[in-house]
Amino acid sequence: MSSVASNLALIERRIAGAAARVDRRPDEIRLLPVTKTKAPEIVREAYAAGYRRFGENKVQEASAKAEVLSDVADIEWAVIGHLQTNKAREVARFATEFQALDSLRIAKELDKRLQREGRRLEVLVQINSSGEDQKFGLPPNEVAAFTRELSDFDALDVRGLMTLAVFTNDHERVAACFDVMNRVRAELRDLDGGGWDELSMGMSGDFELAIEHGATCVRVGQAIFGDRLDPNDYWPGI
Repeated sequence: MSSVASNLALIERRIAGAAARVDRRPDEIRLLPVTKTKAPEIVREAYAAGYRRFGENKVQEASAKAEVLSDVADIEWAVIGHLQTNKAREVARFATEFQALDSLRIAKELDKRLQREGRRLEVLVQINSSGEDQKFGLPPNEVAAFTRELSDFDALDVRGLMTLAVFTNDHERVAACFDVMNRVRAELRDLDGGGWDELSMGMSGDFELAIEHGATCVRVGQAIFGDRLDPNDYWPGI
């Protein structure tokens, strides 16, 4: 078994353990391996271990990997980082999922590009649950009004919410971010009569706590693939 496969198996066991602690089923939680800064060969190892969708922060790097791995027919890509308008065309071309929607301008541009490509895109709305100025995402009190506008964009399949919790070892502060997400989701469900099933929160350092607070998707990179590398090592210029 490769080290990647072994690490994935360990993360799966930890997911199962966290789910059991709060009487949830492990199959309720989606593990999204985050392959940013990792070479395509590493992605192939995770693919061989059974994974088909991979998370990337930077559109340029994700697009390059999608091209190199185009021989893998059923591989899928989730863009999980902030998106600039001029990158919407690339995302519309290759991505299956976008987890960082926080702007109507981006929604409009993505929808236009997706319509031209004849594609749809799974979308999560990003919330700034920690209130940190340097973080992207909508303030919690603006989410309901924002989401009302998304029905105008037919190519966007809005599935739920995403957040980056505060980066700290203080579990109470991290848990407070996750509680914000559950509160916002409950509000949206009350308004819409259901839906908003996806709750993407939790990374290598806090995914077990996120699961205990209702996460349906955890984004794990370093705990699977090790420390981040410089993508210039294998793609100069990215």
